Amino acid sequence: MTELTQKPNPAQKAGLGATYWKLNTIEMWERFAYFALRSVVAVYICQADDVGGLHLTMAHKGTIYAWWFVFQSVLPMFTGGIADRYGYKKVLLGAISANIGGYLILAYARDFWSFFFGILVLASGTAFFKPALQGSLAQSLNKGNSSLGWGIFYWVVNIGALIGPLLASAIIGEHGVDEWRRLFFMSAGFTSLNLIMLFTFTDVPSGADKTESLAAVFKRTLINILEPRLVAWLLIMSCFWLMMYQVWDLHPNFISDWVDSSDVAAVLALVPGIGTSVLTKVDASGLRFVPQEVLISTNAAMIVSLMIPVSWLVRRLRTLTCMMIGMVMAVGGTIVAGFTGIGWVLVFGIMLFSLGEMLTGPKKNEYLGLIAPPGKKGLYLGYVNIPVGIGGFVGSKMSGYIYGHFGEKAVLAQRYLMENTPLGEGKVWDGDATSLDLALGVERTQAFAKLMEVQGLDTAAATELLWQTYDPHLWVWIPFAAIGTAAAVALLVFGQLAKKWKDMDA
Repeated sequence: MTELTQKPNPAQKAGLGATYWKLNTIEMWERFAYFALRSVVAVYICQADDVGGLHLTMAHKGTIYAWWFVFQSVLPMFTGGIADRYGYKKVLLGAISANIGGYLILAYARDFWSFFFGILVLASGTAFFKPALQGSLAQSLNKGNSSLGWGIFYWVVNIGALIGPLLASAIIGEHGVDEWRRLFFMSAGFTSLNLIMLFTFTDVPSGADKTESLAAVFKRTLINILEPRLVAWLLIMSCFWLMMYQVWDLHPNFISDWVDSSDVAAVLALVPGIGTSVLTKVDASGLRFVPQEVLISTNAAMIVSLMIPVSWLVRRLRTLTCMMIGMVMAVGGTIVAGFTGIGWVLVFGIMLFSLGEMLTGPKKNEYLGLIAPPGKKGLYLGYVNIPVGIGGFVGSKMSGYIYGHFGEKAVLAQRYLMENTPLGEGKVWDGDATSLDLALGVERTQAFAKLMEVQGLDTAAATELLWQTYDPHLWVWIPFAAIGTAAAVALLVFGQLAKKWKDMDA
């Protein structure tokens, strides 16, 4: 059953309506909080040279991120049905409260297990927030304004993704413990604004059966997801999001380790007022650079600037065709951004990736929103997060291992000291990066400084030595680009089959 056979929701109007815009405002505040944290938390968790960070390992980060994805993006396959059944506003109230609690726990967590717990609380709140908010939006849209409506929604999401990292960069300053803590408080503060927003509109009816038991909701959730077409689509998108999230979650560490952004900083420093205060910083050696969170915010800046016109331009394209083109562009952008240590080349790669995201991200919501049966908008838009959860879980564990063994500058510095300097003579190492601390006798947090001392090199020369010796860009990014390419090919096949199924977008 498709949208063509559904009865129109009485709340829907020819325009987008006041409730639609209020829902977008709620999404914007939530994204301010989320992206302020997400843009820098990879550095906080495991960057070896971060002053106030936790100094955990890449493996720890991989585990934290993997379960973050599971709770945040797989749970919605159940929470979407709950939102349909019990009402969107009630679920949003609980979700927002949980998110605030999660940020406050993270503000004081200074070890793996307490930080891990805080992340799970935050992720659980988001797991209820997403389908309730998106289900409300879907019920406020119809076939005529769906493409524009989801495009604007994705644009609003990226306002948060643009401003959040810039606020984070200003708040964390020199990355001291107290400065990091203020960041978590800021995220909790933004989120709390949504408790006020909930009182500004009446709930959007879901059209679902309100007498259904919770057990019946779970049963219906599992039955619906077994539809073969849906399973195939979810698997393809899982592979794609596995690659996509590395740009946001692995690149913060990769940029901090390997990218020389002085060329970008030289240009941004010319921007009056903010060029030298927000967009750029100066390192210990006096070199001006661009913080990784600012470089990555190029992604959000592109989407904020171009999302609405792009949505209008592709409004008549088949949804799956648009997504396939976007996948190809995103893979290309990932390769360009991942294979370089040059600032402006990285920025170009992120821009190409962003164009691909604009053609793919909103369309995944639109596709499931259009084919969802009556009363199941929240349920199906809960399913849309499953690929993010599966891909994110596998990708996080992969990146934790791959980058921790073959890409992290601190680890490669330990490896170089072991293999190529007198410090490693007579010492036995089993080849596992996690045993380098003990085998070498030089801790990971001190390894790069030790390499510069032993070799008589400055920061740039030591970084270049490791880059040329170990090729971290090839080891890290080729596996993810290959998976993204396979997903694009699979979606092409899926799109041909969809024509036979006569989906709405065929």
